[in-house]
Amino acid sequence: MTQTHPSDERRSGWRTIRKVSPYLWPDDQPWVKRRVVLALVLLVLAKLVAVVTPILYKWAVDALAGEGVPPVALGAVGLTVAYGGARLLNVGFQQLRDAVFAAVGQRALRALALETFRHIHRLSMRYHITRKTGGLSRIIERGVKGVDFLLRFLIFSIGPLILELLLVAGILTVLFDAWYLLIVAVTIALYVWFTFAVTEWRVKLRREMNDQDTDANQKAIDSLLNFETVKYFGAEEREAARYDRAMEAYGVAALKTNYSLAFLNFGQSFLITGGLIGVMVLAAIGVQAGTLTVGDFVMVNAYMIQITVPLNFLGTVYREIRQSLVDMGEMFDLLEQPSEVSDRPGAADLVVTGGRVALEGVRFGYDPNREILKGVDLVAEPGQMVAIVGATGSGKSTIGRLLFRFYDVTAGRLTIDGQDIRDVTQASLHAAIGVVPQDTVLFNDTIRYNIAYGRDGATEDEIVAAARAAQIHDFIISLPDGYDTTVGERGLKLSGGEKQRVGIARTLLKNPPILLLDEATSALDSDTEAEIKEALARAGEGRTVLTIAHRLSTIAEADQIVVLEAGEVVERGRHDELLARQGRYAQLWQRQQADDEAA
Repeated sequence: MTQTHPSDERRSGWRTIRKVSPYLWPDDQPWVKRRVVLALVLLVLAKLVAVVTPILYKWAVDALAGEGVPPVALGAVGLTVAYGGARLLNVGFQQLRDAVFAAVGQRALRALALETFRHIHRLSMRYHITRKTGGLSRIIERGVKGVDFLLRFLIFSIGPLILELLLVAGILTVLFDAWYLLIVAVTIALYVWFTFAVTEWRVKLRREMNDQDTDANQKAIDSLLNFETVKYFGAEEREAARYDRAMEAYGVAALKTNYSLAFLNFGQSFLITGGLIGVMVLAAIGVQAGTLTVGDFVMVNAYMIQITVPLNFLGTVYREIRQSLVDMGEMFDLLEQPSEVSDRPGAADLVVTGGRVALEGVRFGYDPNREILKGVDLVAEPGQMVAIVGATGSGKSTIGRLLFRFYDVTAGRLTIDGQDIRDVTQASLHAAIGVVPQDTVLFNDTIRYNIAYGRDGATEDEIVAAARAAQIHDFIISLPDGYDTTVGERGLKLSGGEKQRVGIARTLLKNPPILLLDEATSALDSDTEAEIKEALARAGEGRTVLTIAHRLSTIAEADQIVVLEAGEVVERGRHDELLARQGRYAQLWQRQQADDEAA
């Protein structure tokens, strides 16, 4: 694990606070500012009442003991009632403050969570395939919880505590002498130093524990997502042992965190108790000497308890705030992750007039040192079906990813009706292209929801029409729950062919002018493939279709077939023409025919 210097941590903490601040003071939301100001006013009122309360307590004790003359002629009972009323008023101001600020905190939390969620969807395919989903979700979860904690405690615990300490210190100095202030100041200074020093050490332990927690969580999610694979290889115990090792490492880190917490709590109690005893001894000496009343002794005790309780709480608050800053720092690191593929300033919407797709000298590589496409030229005229074939690793699927602009080309250009797709908005580009992938992934929701995902606001009739066109309507209505049937995690309750037809229906509902079929039948059996092929033929009517094909039998009727070899176009033409040439396509065709006969 990479070690981070404390100064870097502090800079990261201040950076996080600066980034959260605009959510509490937004220029376009005046109601938020009004609530923040009102909450701060209530905070000050609560603390003013809090520092007056022990004085009322002193007057009540002196009245009962017959010592001194309280400046307020309420009598012992009246002063006791006033003392109780002050305590109640203090609590009332605090609760009203929390109620006023609650809407501000929730708005900030929601806005930040939404911004993070949107940013994750803006990040490139390269980022998502290199990150672990479980770890990513944990970072977001901890970051949002950290924001919630920071808003509640940084503003309404640390700030009020500092204000109260200053007020109490002033009162002790004015009503008694500087020795009381000195003892309180030294106690607080030692307490804060000890708390901060030990907490800095504990943050490192806590981060290690978080890393182990993230790792264990990722292993669990990874295993559950690959449930079938685990079963296929009888690896349940292997997975359990792998998860147990991760939890063991988490347990070791958690124990270190717990041990350090015990040390911190004892040290804090030792310092607080020492300060309390020192001040109380001074007061006791004053009472014995006759310079102080019993009420003074009680008031000093009340003030010390009043500041030691939140000081003791400061340890917990500071630890959690420190950890929240770390968790939020990870989330803001995520927000600062560049999207790699982004709209150019002033990008216009794509205007599809015919659907002509052209690759002009396209070069691209996922790794700068390993080029996948090496100057590919390809044209799909409006309404044509162009098939792209080739051996595994030749760059077929890469063309599909570039067309949808998951990545940008490193050289050359890719155009739709003459418009470079880098110059148009991604939203308009994505709206113009429908994709049927090799493995259609469905949401764990109903069949209706998954088909309707193709176009927001689609009517029931449109959903049914798309299902009919994809030849899956009859199957759906044969199910007990019909269109309300839940498909399960990633669509696992449906067969491969059923999932594929739901995916086709979804794409038909989208009704795009350009259709990309990315090996849409390669994972299906021959009978299912024939059925899906018919559905895909209907889906392609009147559209420009790019088919990335593994099974050559599905693209024999294509208007043009482009053969890729190691990222370069080695042949192009119609099926019969390519077979007659006895070139690379003919070799691929003969090999597949032989494999089919052998099967």
